[in-house]
Amino acid sequence: MPGSLLWAVDVYGRVFSLCTTGGRWKRSKDVLLELKRVTAAEQCCWGIGCDHQVYLNVLPSDVPIRHQEETYENQRWNPVEGYTDTLLPTDRWQWTDESGQKPQPLHSFHLPSDNWEWEGDWFVDDESCGRESTATGGWEYAVDFPATFTKEKKWNSCVRRRRWLRYRRYKARGSWAKVSDFRSRVPLDRGRPPPEPFTDISCGGWDISDSPEKRICLWAVSQQGKVWFRTGVQQQNPEGTAWEHVPVPREVSQISAGPGDLLWAVLWDGQLLVRTGINRDCPKGASWVTVDPPSKVGAIHIAVGVNVVWVVTKDNKVWFRRGVNSHNSSGLGWISIGGEMVMISVGPNDQVWGVGSEDRTVYFRHGVTPTEVTGKAWVPVCAQLDRGHATNRPSDGCLFGGQLTGPSQGSVLSCDDSDVPRQHIPKITSDSFISALVADCSAPPEGSTTTPNPTSLEVDQEVLKEAAGEDDAPSQAPVLPSSQLNGGELPWSNVDLEEMKATPASTAQSSVATYPMELEAIVEQEEGPPWASITGGGCEIDSSSSISWLETTEEGLLSPSIAPALSAAGAQGPLAERALREKEKTMEKSVSVRKGVMSWWRDWQPQQWEEVGVTLEQVRGVGASRDDILYIFYTHNEERKYLYAVIREVTALVPVFWESLYALAVYTAERTRQRWPILLATESHQDFENWLSLLSESCCESRALRDPPSKQAMWAVTSKGDIMVHDPSPSLEAPAQYLPCDQMFWRQVPGHLLCVESNSLGVVWGIGYDHTAWVYTGGCRGNQAQGEINQHSLTDVRNVYIYENQRWNPVTGYTDKGLPTDRYMWSDAVGLKECTKENTRPPSPQWTWVSDWAIDFSTPGGTDKEGWQYAADFPVTFHGYKTMKDFVRRRRWVRKCKITLMGHWQKVPPIPLIDVTILPCLAQSSLEQVPVWAISEKGDVLCRLGVNAHNPAGSSWLHVGTDQPFKSICIGGGHQVWAIARDGAVFYRGSVSSQNPAGECWYHIPSPPRQTLRQVSVGRTSVYAVDENSNLWYRQGLTPSYPQGSTWELISSNVCRVSVGPLDQVWIIADKVPSFPSESSGTVCHRLGVRPMQPKGLSWDFGIGGGWEHLSVRGNSTEAQRAAPRSPLPGRNQAQVNGNAAGC
Repeated sequence: MPGSLLWAVDVYGRVFSLCTTGGRWKRSKDVLLELKRVTAAEQCCWGIGCDHQVYLNVLPSDVPIRHQEETYENQRWNPVEGYTDTLLPTDRWQWTDESGQKPQPLHSFHLPSDNWEWEGDWFVDDESCGRESTATGGWEYAVDFPATFTKEKKWNSCVRRRRWLRYRRYKARGSWAKVSDFRSRVPLDRGRPPPEPFTDISCGGWDISDSPEKRICLWAVSQQGKVWFRTGVQQQNPEGTAWEHVPVPREVSQISAGPGDLLWAVLWDGQLLVRTGINRDCPKGASWVTVDPPSKVGAIHIAVGVNVVWVVTKDNKVWFRRGVNSHNSSGLGWISIGGEMVMISVGPNDQVWGVGSEDRTVYFRHGVTPTEVTGKAWVPVCAQLDRGHATNRPSDGCLFGGQLTGPSQGSVLSCDDSDVPRQHIPKITSDSFISALVADCSAPPEGSTTTPNPTSLEVDQEVLKEAAGEDDAPSQAPVLPSSQLNGGELPWSNVDLEEMKATPASTAQSSVATYPMELEAIVEQEEGPPWASITGGGCEIDSSSSISWLETTEEGLLSPSIAPALSAAGAQGPLAERALREKEKTMEKSVSVRKGVMSWWRDWQPQQWEEVGVTLEQVRGVGASRDDILYIFYTHNEERKYLYAVIREVTALVPVFWESLYALAVYTAERTRQRWPILLATESHQDFENWLSLLSESCCESRALRDPPSKQAMWAVTSKGDIMVHDPSPSLEAPAQYLPCDQMFWRQVPGHLLCVESNSLGVVWGIGYDHTAWVYTGGCRGNQAQGEINQHSLTDVRNVYIYENQRWNPVTGYTDKGLPTDRYMWSDAVGLKECTKENTRPPSPQWTWVSDWAIDFSTPGGTDKEGWQYAADFPVTFHGYKTMKDFVRRRRWVRKCKITLMGHWQKVPPIPLIDVTILPCLAQSSLEQVPVWAISEKGDVLCRLGVNAHNPAGSSWLHVGTDQPFKSICIGGGHQVWAIARDGAVFYRGSVSSQNPAGECWYHIPSPPRQTLRQVSVGRTSVYAVDENSNLWYRQGLTPSYPQGSTWELISSNVCRVSVGPLDQVWIIADKVPSFPSESSGTVCHRLGVRPMQPKGLSWDFGIGGGWEHLSVRGNSTEAQRAAPRSPLPGRNQAQVNGNAAGC
């Protein structure tokens, strides 16, 4: 594989190239040329000379660059002369282009520049009509000029035309040639003046189009701050055609174009501009967008890649732009990167190069990969100069391929505009150069007995102080004794290294250095020139490339600002510590990306799954804030768009049901209020788990959640069986620090359960769909530190139901032929969705069938011997017997499916349960035994013995006698045990205490009028219950002397389940959210305004929802910090009241 080139310009304007397969900088053969800026593509390199003109270097190749010029000769037939050049006044010109709209006589064609030459004269294209014969002379015939031309001459062919061709070849390959505007070479009456002198140039855009002709977008900035675009630049025409002015809102100082459609510019005031609307049909773009610089000092240099943007500010700090993509060319924010640079360049693979601000060394950003877009550290480019080509003597026979229209303006430094802050460049004077020379070359050769000269030690100290930044007094140039080098046998001569432009007094103080001629080659080979500009646009390497001149050792991973001092000091003492600190700072922050393709549920009509690109951008490093961002890139009406979610603002990642796809709902506070999460899906379970784990880990790290759920955590379960947990602040219920429900962050705990209950001592119990009891042992998704510790195999089995519906008619009886207004004959429970045995699938692809379809005889309401239920019509309540008025019937079919997961749950055999409750207590409580009550699948009431924080599973079950089967139970503060029987009757267990954990007897409590309760929850002093009609009831009149209370009071409707905490906080799962009737059932809600004097609260705060079934807040028992009531009296200083300090 041939190597690619890295181009650079030193501070003296000399141009060098470094090949990836070589190891030395090679200077350009055009020794008279001095450039200020360079920009490169794969086969070309452009530059701005010190005369502010554009120069081009096309790399040599065996394939010549040839351009075809064409024009058409037109003729009309007349009866006298036949076909002749005499045309009608309304006809086109005699020589035109193919369309006939533009006159093109043969003498109007000129060479664009002196870099081209004609390969021959004009000739007729005989094959323009598709025939090989030359007898016809290449003519095409038509009735008239606007008509279609054909190769055959007919009786009505009144006009004809033929095409003339001529080729020109580019002859200046391998050398620098001046690029002139083609219009400046045509006659003055048809041309326009050339553009203004240029100060910056950048090429890119070759990846915009997929055509084999690689079109290149060449941009330039003039001295007046205007932006120019070069048209017609392509492989067969590297010089392009002409410069076109692109309006800008303000003066531009520098511009950078990427291989794609990214174009950024720097304004003189440090602001940034982004060009939008660049595409294949409009390479110049449509408009500019202003972007603020990363710091107040403003930007001075910018570099653009495929999907990256790097900026150098005026204080030489390096910044990286986040969120840049072809869908979002402006990006979203800035990340500070270690190191100090004067300029940066980005290569085709987003590899980054830079020039250090202090040492003017070329650096390469090590570790840049498609996932680690910012890399890890800066590595110096350790390539030596090739002395075979690097010479300043014009007598070497090197020729300059272009023309210099004006005298050279000196080095690059002298050409910089005065408004741009000058960077510090090491001044190569006699004193500094010879001091370094003596320091480097003072060691005697092998076998020599010469002792070190004290002068060299002094020079070492001077270099060390200068590198460390210490203030030194002006020192005289050291004098090197002749005895120091081989006994003074080498000849000496005086060399003036640089013309000193100073006052006579300062000139008198400088000394002329003397050194042996043989040492010149040694120093020049080891010391590279101070660099001014570099371009990596034509250097195509990746992270796996093995480049000989790139150091990747730990010693080489240093910040450019400390590398010179470290090398001068030998990495010892305080300077080494500074180097270490600088190295840590350099590697402090980095940006990594994870890209993939997923399906996204479109937010507008028609709502459907659409394939999109998904990118997770993560910030890493010591002290870096975790501002990870999730991007979704899509196309709408051929326009590229995107949406994003800041991971720190994500409130939940919830797996959802969606046919055969593995779907995930991404919630934020705003989308929770809108009741419209971001829905993403994959077809592969492995991809889904990878993305879910990656996003969960990013969410937890952005919120510094690295531990398992706290003892105060709130637990919830979705309709899919996924377990979610929220770690509240200590003041969850404090009014001044209240966190709205839509801002609560929920993270997933591996497992699959039907319900979960907890308390503040860390005891957490759960029940699966198959009624198996489980105890939580610690761990959370996104917490990689837990690893496989305490993980167990968790299995769950659930039933999938479908309904078979039939309607009666007088002829055939009950049949599957229903009315047009009836529900589907095979449907779900409500009849809105068609569910047949063939198209019904498990809840998600993680589930597998473990049985066949069978009739369910345990349907609520009873069935007949065939499993049917009857009703007068489908919306009416069904019953298990047939009457004369029953015209419809249904029966339920059931099929079992199973899921197997790994989670931090331990099985509690052997009794299957349908409900469980744990005593809520304060966080500072210490109980030898935690009361746990449960109801078995048969309806028996059980009390678990031996449960504590160290043994949450307990030891054994104690049966509590009842007269009938129960379905719900709850224990509250003071060991209050309330339960609900299967018939809806309410009971209170008396005399329950720590000494008597099972109590003595049951007390019947009257139910609300004409209501059947199905679930109860008990707090410290409050009792709430939910009836079968989703109404929430509050028990009034509870006192220590009369814990059964007096009456029930209706609080709210639209409630599926209630959970009362140890501080009497009230949370529910609501059925629907007001104003959002289309949202599925199950929304987390919090009762606001609950106070000791207002136990029923005031209103509801709706949070995350749509498919949540269970919630437990019984672990949050930290007392809220309640503000003291303000006194109506004016405030006064503290005073002594009864010997204690008090204040109003």
